[in-house]
Amino acid sequence: MRRPVKAELAALKGALDQQRAHVLGILDGLSEEELRRPVLPSGWSCLGLLRHLTLDDELFWFAGVIAGEPDVAERLRAGAETHWSVPEGMTAAEVFADYRAAIARADAVLATATPEQEPAAWPVEIWPDWRLPDVRHILLHVLIEISCHSGHLDAARELIDGKTWLGGSPYAG
Repeated sequence: MRRPVKAELAALKGALDQQRAHVLGILDGLSEEELRRPVLPSGWSCLGLLRHLTLDDELFWFAGVIAGEPDVAERLRAGAETHWSVPEGMTAAEVFADYRAAIARADAVLATATPEQEPAAWPVEIWPDWRLPDVRHILLHVLIEISCHSGHLDAARELIDGKTWLGGSPYAG
């Protein structure tokens, strides 16, 4: 028996929301300086990764690709800026507010979407030979992307101050 469409999207969105909460939770309690400090050789900071998730995942895929909203879709081209750094003068509070606003905008797109719905826009210049066919595949792609990056944030947080998402070993006696 096939699951109802609403149940399928609700399950995927529920998993996405858990990862979004993980991202915010693992960053909770870090100072502005700690959020900006690069801890890996590649040089990205936790705040830079949060900006990447905001612009290159939440806005790009949901508002840009699924909905084709012009202010985002115009950035779906080769050579477009990626957002692994925070502009000078932008505060941590602004980066967090932008992330939450991007989530709300993404959720509004998903609220009217169906799993089989084709993207309204596709970045052909970026990926001429690859395409995600529908909302279901895009949602899975973003869920994997955010899950992967929440793991990166786990490692960065542990390097910054020793805190772990689980709060220690679940196997400790």
